[in-house]
Amino acid sequence: MLEHEGIQAIRDGVRNLCAQYDSAYWRELDARKAFPEAFVAAMTNAGWLAAMIPEAYGGSGLGLTEASVILEEVNRCGGNSGTVHGQMYNMFTLLRHGSEEQKARYLPRLASGELRLQSMGVTEPTTGTDTTQLKTTAVRQGDRYVVNGQKVWISRIQHSDLMILLARTTPRDQVAKKSEGMSIFLVDLRKAIGHGLTVRPIANMVNHETNELFFDNLELPLDCLIGEEGQGFKYILAGLNAERTLIAAECIGDGRWFIERACRYACDRVVFDRPIGKNQGVQFPLAEAHIEIEAADLMRWRACELYDRGEDAGTSANMAKYLAAKASWEAANACLQTYGGFGFANEYDIERKFRETRLYQVAPISTNLILSYVAERTLGLPRSF
Repeated sequence: MLEHEGIQAIRDGVRNLCAQYDSAYWRELDARKAFPEAFVAAMTNAGWLAAMIPEAYGGSGLGLTEASVILEEVNRCGGNSGTVHGQMYNMFTLLRHGSEEQKARYLPRLASGELRLQSMGVTEPTTGTDTTQLKTTAVRQGDRYVVNGQKVWISRIQHSDLMILLARTTPRDQVAKKSEGMSIFLVDLRKAIGHGLTVRPIANMVNHETNELFFDNLELPLDCLIGEEGQGFKYILAGLNAERTLIAAECIGDGRWFIERACRYACDRVVFDRPIGKNQGVQFPLAEAHIEIEAADLMRWRACELYDRGEDAGTSANMAKYLAAKASWEAANACLQTYGGFGFANEYDIERKFRETRLYQVAPISTNLILSYVAERTLGLPRSF
């Protein structure tokens, strides 16, 4: 895909905003495990987080292609788009499957920043990515649903007003397919926390705000249901394809940050009376990392193209995420090796970004599950589970 003037304008705009939040800003937040309130507010006010909300609801009406560039540039500038990407992809379920009343009620307020939809409650501690086995239930009782169960690794609850929740509304032994009987709800966290929903933060190796959730007879009004009851798993999948493509773009941004940093350092750092960049032992890993990032980028554009045309982007989205996560990790290793001991010093930011990009080998879907997806869905091999 050849980038057009509109894409370059987006890059320039995001870079100009990110220039106000330099490495020292992110380093200080990382040290305190703090949320980038100022950065998120600036991104919201500039309209970048409303990129994919239709113009009729106050957004920009852009596609996944443009959204991916926004998140790529945040990471390429040294930031952490993991603090804002939820607002991009969590609203897909609402946008595609919500009622007209729900969209009119929430989308304009999401576009303006009055409301934040940064969280999605799917993963559970005993089922992991085997989503069809989830145990959280939502039982209809008169004019409400009553939710009980547990979720884990649910991010940005503390900085979100709303959450997409997947829960089982029909027992597994009463459905024809294991993927049936689950439903999607839009939870108002301001009303839920402390009234049936308990949040327990999880300390972790990166500055990524994530939590365990405990539901104890949480009551939800009927109008919290998105789409048709029992079809939630199908609804979630479309949003996950967008999520994986956006994560791929973030990894590409990370990879380019690592390579650019390493190349500058390799040209400036002099050992044995010569820049270390003259040594092929330094050159080759960086060249290889650059090649792999560029290849992953091509698959990112392919996934975006299919998604924006309304075609099945599942395979391309998964492959883009796999290639980009792998490439960014290799770029991180090459960069750290180029810096040597200085790469471990906080002031150079390598170790921070090193930790941040490692996450994407595991989440939002592990590389092994992507390999299973491609083997079985694309190559026609027998299912392994």
